[in-house]
Amino acid sequence: MNLPYSKHPRLVIVGGGFAGISLARNLINQPLQVVMVDRRNYHTFQPLLYQVSTSGLEPDSIAYPIRKIFNKSENVFFRLAEVQEIDDKNNTIVTNIGKIDFDYLVIATGSRTNFFGNKNVEENAMSMKSVPQALNLRSLILENLEEASITNDQQKRKRLLNFVVAGAGPTGVELSGALAELKNHVIGQDFPDIDVDEINVHLIEGEDRVLPPMSKKASKNAAKFLKQLGVQIHTNTFVEDYKDYVVETNSGKTFETETFVWSAGVSGAPIQGLQADSLLEKMKRYKVNQFNQVEGYQHIFALGDIALMQTEDWPDGHPMVAQPAIQQGRHLAKNIKRKLNNQEMLPFEYFDKGTMATVGRNKAVVDLHQLKFGGAFAWFTWMFVHLWFLVGFRNRLVTFMNWVYNYINYDRAARIIVRPFKTKKLEMHDAD
Repeated sequence: MNLPYSKHPRLVIVGGGFAGISLARNLINQPLQVVMVDRRNYHTFQPLLYQVSTSGLEPDSIAYPIRKIFNKSENVFFRLAEVQEIDDKNNTIVTNIGKIDFDYLVIATGSRTNFFGNKNVEENAMSMKSVPQALNLRSLILENLEEASITNDQQKRKRLLNFVVAGAGPTGVELSGALAELKNHVIGQDFPDIDVDEINVHLIEGEDRVLPPMSKKASKNAAKFLKQLGVQIHTNTFVEDYKDYVVETNSGKTFETETFVWSAGVSGAPIQGLQADSLLEKMKRYKVNQFNQVEGYQHIFALGDIALMQTEDWPDGHPMVAQPAIQQGRHLAKNIKRKLNNQEMLPFEYFDKGTMATVGRNKAVVDLHQLKFGGAFAWFTWMFVHLWFLVGFRNRLVTFMNWVYNYINYDRAARIIVRPFKTKKLEMHDAD
């Protein structure tokens, strides 16, 4: 690993997401050697992945190099590696590039897509939890449009122009709205041989309303905005299978599509090696106490999506979104400092700052405790909050300029097939 010797304790953070970055930032220049390990060398702002997949933003607008975040710190080190196992008896993590000893270990591995055991959906549907997945989806959408513009097979053309999204949480709602805006403002300009009325965007949700975690007012407004954009909403509908380009549901309704996106659930991303009873198997999340200590351990912690902290206010744990991860990371940093000073740790208390989701241009919904609103003001609120939490001035500036450009021109500038995704590609020849 080539880590320098340090007389201070070593704290290893597995994961460079919101929780890990928040923790490490608050431990800069402390009497502690901090080592962050991640299989990617960048931090991803996941709430905007859907804009990458629908050609609204380039990936470098929402990704930021981890080394650059800490390049002025003398005690934070980064290693590009994938953690394979935790050896809790020897206080070591095993990675694909070697072993790292630790005094304190923080697991901040986030979440992964949950397919609920449906193998066909897992193998054939598109996910959107990482930059590579978002780029794959962008390529698939654009390739399907290219193929639809030249095929004479009407059934195939229908499949290519049918977009189906499963799961009407914030991700599903935002992606559906973005696809509808792509249809309404871009495809007709780029593909004059495609009648936009042939394009359909379907949003499937198992509950009786979209945005189930939000208020009924937000759900009602979001459904209204989606319908205005032309999205077809199917509630009380569960996906049972996806094979041979057909989405099968519990109601008997089927959807033929070559673009099926699964955003219907997530689970934690645990690491092998800890005691079996420390993990809640159903949700794949580590059970932690009010100090974020993993059950059964004093020196191993878990943060963010991977951590299940059950309290009176949050009996099912905190929501698997950015804010709990950021707040837990910041709070654990304070508690680590207290431990170093032989002081008692303080329990974590989550401050719910509210929930928001955007549907499209001038269309968003916001739940802020007793204040619930939607429309243009909610949309500008959503934009400001997301710009604020982006890492790096350049990313904020580039994202803002892209949004301004898109707003003025009703355009999506990043519609480029950088790397073809489909197995059977169109035969194209370079012009140069």
